[in-house]
Amino acid sequence: MSITHNNVHVNRPLSNLSIAYMSEDPSIADRVFPKIPVKKQSDRYWIYSLADFNRSNVATRAPATESAGATWAVSDDTYFCDPYALHIDTPYEVEGNEDAPLDVDRDNVAFLTSQMKLKDDIQWAADYFTTGIWTGGTTGTDIVPGTKWNAANSTPIVDIRAQKRSMHTKVGRFPNTLVIGGIVWEALQDNADFLDRLSGDERKLMTTDILARILEIDRVIVADMMQVTSAEGAAATTTAEIFGERALLLHVAKRPGLRTPSAGYKFTWKVPRIGDMTIKKMDMPLKNAERMEIQTFYDNKVVAADLGVLFDNVLT
Repeated sequence: MSITHNNVHVNRPLSNLSIAYMSEDPSIADRVFPKIPVKKQSDRYWIYSLADFNRSNVATRAPATESAGATWAVSDDTYFCDPYALHIDTPYEVEGNEDAPLDVDRDNVAFLTSQMKLKDDIQWAADYFTTGIWTGGTTGTDIVPGTKWNAANSTPIVDIRAQKRSMHTKVGRFPNTLVIGGIVWEALQDNADFLDRLSGDERKLMTTDILARILEIDRVIVADMMQVTSAEGAAATTTAEIFGERALLLHVAKRPGLRTPSAGYKFTWKVPRIGDMTIKKMDMPLKNAERMEIQTFYDNKVVAADLGVLFDNVLT
């Protein structure tokens, strides 16, 4: 590819503008797991043996004898930051003919940013918020409540506490985060199992902070996003909830670090001189148009499957 002014320069003000749009309503993908900026698109990382670090090897020592000995092991895994990108072309005639209050550049930034946030949420749900991934529960697989959480006499507190204890028994860590779909949150707000434990004022306005306090976890995050599933130009618009009737109980590291267990991490590749998320503008003279393109590189990685429990089909 020949070098031109379009591929040696990134329009940073446009990227900064996009970041401003994203910060107003952060994607679920940026609210749950810590980000790990990486210098290479792919690489390996170390996994310390949980069993070795949680097995007691210390023993009493007889006079004139050696102390008890032990060792610990590591394994490794890999990540690969896939590129996610989208562009929109604006004909020169449109740019030259716009009237206030239209601002094609700002509108295109808002559109591309919204598209990337939506993709991030869809990808996060596919990578983490689905069946057959997490093993920290009592069954070693997904948990389906015997009595659905929107049914009379349901016991979501008992159900969740049982899985908290299961995770701690297996890996020595309690979960600290609960991610729930928006329709699940609406059901829990009216669930007697929670409301019966609240004062009169608290019962009037159930919040995620109150829910977290009852469950003795750090945070409850509501994932309440939808997507249009019908094709562009279809006769009818079809929509669907992205996160549906599920809940995900996790142990999440507050910040990434060596020997810091976490159910997942988001690896983000900061491309030299560009960064981990960019919007750039370029001329497309053969199309008589100006192109605006957004691009980012990341890998949503399940690091420890036994630090998560998925509740599936929790509503009737």
